[in-house]
Amino acid sequence: MSATGDNQSFPTMIIPHGTEIKINSNGQLSIKTPGNLVIQNSGNYSELESTNGSIRIEDNVNVEAVSVRAAQACFIQGTLTAWRVQAKKIALEDHAKAYIMMQECEQLELSKTSRLVGNFANEREIYLMLGKFSAQLKELPGSVDIHGSSSIVSGRPAGAQTIPGTLSEPELPAQLQEALTILESEIQHPDLDAQSKEALREVVFALRARNLQRAALIYRDSFSELTAPSERLRAAYDLLATYFRNSRQ
Repeated sequence: MSATGDNQSFPTMIIPHGTEIKINSNGQLSIKTPGNLVIQNSGNYSELESTNGSIRIEDNVNVEAVSVRAAQACFIQGTLTAWRVQAKKIALEDHAKAYIMMQECEQLELSKTSRLVGNFANEREIYLMLGKFSAQLKELPGSVDIHGSSSIVSGRPAGAQTIPGTLSEPELPAQLQEALTILESEIQHPDLDAQSKEALREVVFALRARNLQRAALIYRDSFSELTAPSERLRAAYDLLATYFRNSRQ
């Protein structure tokens, strides 16, 4: 076959000037480009960013990303799962699905057949919202205070009481902070199966919320659900076990 025929068999990939492509320690790809970014292949990403243009996730494409940032718009035709999405406009087209924990946008457009899950403003809003339904979600702390101010602010909600079993100080003990750092990193690892990720997220949520009583109750069961824990996860378990064992003495 001629060279011309070969070229016609495969699309040409152009990387515009100024584009940055990196892979982090967890094997996740980060793409930062000055122009528009179109995602045509499903994948697990760390960051996707268009500094001057828009980002489009095409139909039948499943994208998982920690952070998605677009100077203009984020158009979703397929499925997006992200911790944070920042854009002037977020648009979900027909049959699109988006699972966004936190979003920052001036305009949000949803078609009648699209689905948006999440869409919180910040971590505190997530915590208070889930706390209000702790009776329905038995795995969540039942002691979350929901009678304080309904406004979400950077500080503590007005009138809110300290949640039993939590720390009043913002810092975790060194052992727990080290365990949390390991868990947050391992959850992002592409080789970790979905069941293990979900089990570990419960422990991460409890530690982030400084709810040590909750963490002490669930960490053993959560780790028992891991199919093939790595050495780092075993180290995190040992840190948790040592801390909670010593705290009971």
